Amino acid sequence: MGTKRVGLARTQALIENLKRELQMNGTQLVGGKRKVDNATLNTGAAVTTTLGRTQSGTLFTIDGTDDIVVNMPALSTSNVGVTYDFIVTTAVASGKTVTFVLPGSAVSNWYTEIFLYAGASYPTSDVAGDTLTLIATTAANARVSLTCVTDDGTNSTWQASVTADQIATVT
Repeated sequence: MGTKRVGLARTQALIENLKRELQMNGTQLVGGKRKVDNATLNTGAAVTTTLGRTQSGTLFTIDGTDDIVVNMPALSTSNVGVTYDFIVTTAVASGKTVTFVLPGSAVSNWYTEIFLYAGASYPTSDVAGDTLTLIATTAANARVSLTCVTDDGTNSTWQASVTADQIATVT
């Protein structure tokens, strides 16, 4: 068997091609761990917050003891692909809600699929409205996943998947 020698120019070309293939457009891999936020919505008090694109990929825990309002990021073409997940760790109290609000007034929509733990006549879907609400008495372990599907800077469409023991509403 002979030796297979690769010249410097060929080695540099191979490395440059590999570098281009690994370019991930700003995506960061951090030791395979997912970001979890146990503070922002898990205070036991009323919270109103606006999420940013830099929080994309985060799992937020929710304490539903008081009203929670989560505003999605302002309209921007950079929102496409942004995703957030939520899990209720303390049930939504009687007379309280957890709401997710799209930016703008009547210019954006949730495309929502809703699953009930009991499996009644659901899943169901809703494609109109810019406010998604987990109603009072929604139990711990309810889950919400949100992803921006389109955003042209003027209006947006977000996919929402809700799994809970109560029927979430979209208005």
